[in-house]
Amino acid sequence: MQAEPNEWDDGWLRQAIHLPSPNFGPRPPQACIDLIVVHSISLPPGQYGGQAVQELFTNCLDWDAHPYYQQIRGLEVSSHFYIRRDGELWQFVSCDDRAWHAGRSHYRGRDNCNDDSIGIELEGLEGGRFEPAQYQALAALGQALIRRYPIAHIAGHEHVAPGRKQDPGPGFDWSQLQSLLHLPPQCFP
Repeated sequence: MQAEPNEWDDGWLRQAIHLPSPNFGPRPPQACIDLIVVHSISLPPGQYGGQAVQELFTNCLDWDAHPYYQQIRGLEVSSHFYIRRDGELWQFVSCDDRAWHAGRSHYRGRDNCNDDSIGIELEGLEGGRFEPAQYQALAALGQALIRRYPIAHIAGHEHVAPGRKQDPGPGFDWSQLQSLLHLPPQCFP
């Protein structure tokens, strides 16, 4: 696939809302960015539409604003992208850099999936359903990533960190994403 003119700027997708996170680092030399990891997140859990996720990824979350935040106090994480319930797309880390989204992980015979993956968070609950606008935004983002990087695999956090993570969970429709991206089944878990 050919990249669309001016679609990217140093790993930043132009159509996304940019909010740079300090939580990133360089990828290892020779890293092949061939994996997309799909996650789900909402802060506090089950509450949508606020700015808490953006605040978490930029180390600005008020840990005292909600009792749940005490469980994650001091956490320094990021994702490359975040897709809200209405399909609005945010980007926190250049795709050329390593975001801190997968943690301890293993997939495709490789450890440390952060090294060679792109993390995409969907606003939602682990195991819950996602909105049509999110699938449309995820598919458009996936196509843009495929045009720029040698993406060969798309998996959930649950697949790269089994037993430790369970998102996006059974509410995520993998067959719908496969259909929207027109990729063969072997690209998916």
